[in-house]
Amino acid sequence: MLTALQIRDFAIIDRLELELYRGLTVLTGETGAGKSILVDALQLLAGGRPGPEMIRHGAERAEICGTFDLADAPEALGRWLQAQALGGEELIVRRVLSADGRSRAWLNGQAVPAQLLREAGNLLIDIHGQHEFQSLTRSACQRELLDEYGRLEPLLAEVGGAYRQWQERRSRSLELESAARDREARLELLRYQVGELEALMLQPGEVERLSEERSRLLNRGRLAQAAQAALMQLYQDEQANAHLGVSRALQALRAAAALDAQLAPVITLAEEAEVRIREAARELERYGESLELDTARQNELESRLAAIEELARKHRVSPPELIARTEHLAAELASLERAEVDLAALKQELRAALERYRRQAQSLSDARRSAARSLAEAITAHMQSLGMSGGRFEVTVAARADEPAPYGDDEVGFQVSANPGQPVRALAKVASGGELSRLSLAVEVASSARETRCMVFDEVDAGIGGAVAEIVGRELRSLGERGQVLCVTHLPQVASQGHHHLRVSKLTDGRTTRTSLTELSAPERIEELARMLGGIDVTAKAREHAREMLRGAPGAPAVPKSSRPSRGGAARRQ
Repeated sequence: MLTALQIRDFAIIDRLELELYRGLTVLTGETGAGKSILVDALQLLAGGRPGPEMIRHGAERAEICGTFDLADAPEALGRWLQAQALGGEELIVRRVLSADGRSRAWLNGQAVPAQLLREAGNLLIDIHGQHEFQSLTRSACQRELLDEYGRLEPLLAEVGGAYRQWQERRSRSLELESAARDREARLELLRYQVGELEALMLQPGEVERLSEERSRLLNRGRLAQAAQAALMQLYQDEQANAHLGVSRALQALRAAAALDAQLAPVITLAEEAEVRIREAARELERYGESLELDTARQNELESRLAAIEELARKHRVSPPELIARTEHLAAELASLERAEVDLAALKQELRAALERYRRQAQSLSDARRSAARSLAEAITAHMQSLGMSGGRFEVTVAARADEPAPYGDDEVGFQVSANPGQPVRALAKVASGGELSRLSLAVEVASSARETRCMVFDEVDAGIGGAVAEIVGRELRSLGERGQVLCVTHLPQVASQGHHHLRVSKLTDGRTTRTSLTELSAPERIEELARMLGGIDVTAKAREHAREMLRGAPGAPAVPKSSRPSRGGAARRQ
C-alpha cells in the first residue's frame, strides 16, 4: 500500500507531500488543475519513461518519492524483494529526473537501474488510464491477465523451461543437419589436414628447443671464442689463471693454518673453489668440442623448422600453436565422423523434449480453461451490476497450430455480448464508449479481486453518467475495501463513494502556476460535490443533493444537514 508521496518540481507541482490510506481515495478538481499529473508521477515512480519536459520550468531537476507499506505485500513482491535483498517493513522508491534527460532511481536508498525499477513498479502499482482498456484487446495482454488471475505463474515457468530445452536441442539438431550437407567435402579436407599435421609429429616444446639449437649453431664462432677465452682465464693460461692462483693461495693458507686453526674453514672454501674451477674448465672444453661444425645437423634443423613454419603459415597460426590446432581439427574430424550417430541421438532427445513440452503445455491449457470459466463468470456478474443486465463475457482458450512457444500452446480471447440476445463478439469490436469503460472496470475489478497492489484509475468512468456512474463508484468503493484504490474522476456519483476525498487546485499569481492539493472534510466534500453537480453557481439545492449522495455511500459517516465550507481544509503540503 502506498502510504506517502512526495513530489518536487514536477510539471506544475512545485512541492507536494501527501499521506494516503487504504480504501478508495478520489481526486477531483477543475479540468487542467493537475489531477492526471499525479498519475503521471506514479507512472514514473513505477518505471515509466521520463522526459525533460516533465521538470517544472526554471528547475534543474524533479524528484518523486513514494513510501510503500509491505505488511500485506503479495507473495510475488515478497519473493522479488528477497531476491534483491530489500527486506523490511516498508519500501521507499525514489526517482530523480535531470534537465539533461537522464534519470536515477533508488529502492530503500540503493541505486537501481531502470529495469529493476520497472519490475518493482509492476508489483507495487497497477495504473489504468482512460485508454488502458485498449491494451486488453490484444491477445497477449488477455493471456497474461488470465494467467495472473489464475495464479498460473508456476505452470507457466515449467512450460518456459520445457520450451527452452526443446529450443536448445532443436538449434543443435539444425546445426548438425546443416553440417551434414557439407559433410563429405569437409571430411576430405579434415582428413588431409589432420594427416599432414600428425605426420609432422610435433612435440610440446620442440619448436623452442629447435630454435635455440639453430641459434647456437649459427653463432658457433662467437660462442667458441668466448668459451676459449674463459677457459684460458680459468685454467689454461700458463702465466696466470684462476686455478693457479687458488692453488698458490691454498699453499699459503695450509702453512698458516698450522699456526692458527681458525683458518681451517677458509681452506675448505678455497679447496671447493679449486674443484669448481677444474669442473668449469672441463665443461668449457666439452662445450667447445660440441661447437665443431656439423653440417648434417644444421641441415636437419633447418629442414625441420622450415616444415613447421610452412604448416603454421598454412593454418594461420604461430608454430607453437600447431599442436593445439592439430587437436582441434582432430576433434572436429571425430565429431563429424560420428555426426550421423549424434544426429540420431539428438533427434531422439528432441522428440523427448517436445513430448515433455506438450505435457507441460497441456497442464497449463487445462488450468487456463478452468481459470477462464471462473474469470468469465466473475466479469459477467460485475457486468450485471454495471448497467449491462443480460450481458455476458466469455474467455476462450483455443489451441494454436504453430510450433511450441514459451507461453504454451494456447490463444486466449476475450468475447462479450453487452445486451441480451446478441451474440458474443471479440472485445475489440465493442464500439460504445460507455460499454468500453464499464467493461474495463468489470475486467479490472474481477481480475484484481485477489490483488493487494495499489490500483490507480485515471478517469476510467469517462463516457458514462447517471445511475451507471453511481454503480461504477460503488464497484470502485468495493474494490477499495479490499485494498487501496486511487481514482481521478469528474463524476460526483463516483466521487461521493470515496472513503477519502482530495481536491486538486491550480493556483497562479500571473507569473507562475502551481498545483495544490487539499484533503477535504465532510463539509468541504459537500461543497466540492455541489460544485461538480451545479457548476459555477453552487445552489442550496445542489448542496442538499450532495449531502444525499454522501449519505447514500455504503458505510458512510454521518453528514451534517447543513454546512458551510471551512477555510483551508487539511492541506498536506503545497
